[in-house]
Amino acid sequence: MADPHLSQADIRHVAKLARLALSEQELTKLGSQLESILHYIGKLAEVDTSGVEPMAHALPVHNVFRDDVPSDPLPLEKTLQNAPATDGPFFRVPKVIGGDEDSAG
Repeated sequence: MADPHLSQADIRHVAKLARLALSEQELTKLGSQLESILHYIGKLAEVDTSGVEPMAHALPVHNVFRDDVPSDPLPLEKTLQNAPATDGPFFRVPKVIGGDEDSAG
């Protein structure tokens, strides 16, 4: 791959696609950076990857699930022991809908 050279129009087009409003100075600076990135990608394209399997992760990944086995529930006292506020056998939480005048205090 030949050395990529981007015109100012190409750089403006990429900036527009990325929804970036750039000054002329930023276009020049980022244009040279974009060219160096494309040059590096060109070097990567030269590598023979014909025998390499595509992968999503560098390491093997697998989900570890435990069996969903029904069991006895926690006793009510243990369930509510760390709740900041309770109302009998229920968790007490601030009202979500409404303004401050509707909040339970």
